[in-house]
Amino acid sequence: MPSQGTIGDRVRGLRLSRRMSQAQLAGPDLSDSYVSLIESGKRTPTPVVARLLAERLGCTTEFLLHGIEPRQRIDTELGLRHAELELLHGDPAVAAERFGEIVKVAGEENVLLGAHARFGRARALEAQGRIGPAVEAFEWLRREAAAHPERLADLPLTVALSRCYQRAGDILRARDLAAQALVQVERLALTQGEVAVDLAASLMETENPRQPHSPGMAYIRRILADNGMPAVVNRTAEIHALWRASLAAAEGEDSALAVHLADDAIATGRPARMAFRLAGVATSWARLAASTGEEPLEQAGELVTAAGRVFAAFPGAVHEHARSLVALARVRFAGDDPENAARLAGSALAMLDGRASPVAATAQLLLAEIALAHGDRDVPVILHRAGQLLDRPRPAGSAPDREAARAWRELGDLYGRAGAGEEQAGAYRKALEAAGVRSAMVGVTVDSALAR
Repeated sequence: MPSQGTIGDRVRGLRLSRRMSQAQLAGPDLSDSYVSLIESGKRTPTPVVARLLAERLGCTTEFLLHGIEPRQRIDTELGLRHAELELLHGDPAVAAERFGEIVKVAGEENVLLGAHARFGRARALEAQGRIGPAVEAFEWLRREAAAHPERLADLPLTVALSRCYQRAGDILRARDLAAQALVQVERLALTQGEVAVDLAASLMETENPRQPHSPGMAYIRRILADNGMPAVVNRTAEIHALWRASLAAAEGEDSALAVHLADDAIATGRPARMAFRLAGVATSWARLAASTGEEPLEQAGELVTAAGRVFAAFPGAVHEHARSLVALARVRFAGDDPENAARLAGSALAMLDGRASPVAATAQLLLAEIALAHGDRDVPVILHRAGQLLDRPRPAGSAPDREAARAWRELGDLYGRAGAGEEQAGAYRKALEAAGVRSAMVGVTVDSALAR
């Protein structure tokens, strides 16, 4: 059965394969000129006319309109669900491959399914850390959304691109896209849902902390106030059980049940995904509140404490949990509670168990700052440990690491306060490199816009 091209192509192909004239296909209800206009693509049949033509051509209305039979369509829908589960709870590389296969199957006959699959593939590329290809895919989709707004929504693509450009080190482009997205969400009064929370996370990385009353910072406050920090239960086992059941139903050729089970699996994981993202925003917010003094410390402490409970529910979120403890420690230190701050920083280090990372280094840096405040002689030793935790080889061509850049800059600041000028200059050079700037500058403080 012909399936290529447009609706008009399918009508013409089926008519000719049945050796019917345009007048015969038109019958008593339509004119042969109207059939000719449909075949030439100058008219799109209404649902009623499509059903009538499908009956006379001996095909389904679904096939005539979309170029795919109902069973094929539901199998493609199922493939999308399973690829989404692979992205959210499995292997992003496998997800990218499966989304790519669906793009090929959907072709030009199913532009909506193809668009969803392309969006999924772009997200899977981002999840793998393949930021360059992800940006290319999202930019292509954004052009398609501008040309065909009925197929794709522009807002999620704009937010995704802002996030990707930020990860690639192009902060100006990321900031511009976040501002465009902010205009859209403000118009919609949107503060709930994944797009809103994702935008808040992007704004946390692109807004200038020296402008606490900017529209972006105000929006982040609204997101945290309107959503709070919901309690979360780890339902990973349930998600995987539903996923396996969906796969079993598909093998038994019960595609409708398989789609239903896959939808259940995706929905079951949604509350945890939202809580996890909000916890990340709250952690960044607490860090900012402690460093700028522009936000209420008590509120920041409550938010990041709740964020820590979210991360604690997931055994694989050790770094996120440790990061929340360090942020809470910074809030406590800013609130003149150095003893509690040191205890929390120590808990974060114990949780990371000696593993080198910017999070571990940041915990050591806070301990160094506390030691400096008390005039302890161990400050150089603590700073040296922090540098060791940061000094990891970076693969050639790797994306800028803003978290590491912040830590190197802070290490340089603390070396300066300790009177170690040579070590200070070395730390600042490392901050520039981590931020994606190769420089021979010595003894120059890294601007906070580069490594905030």
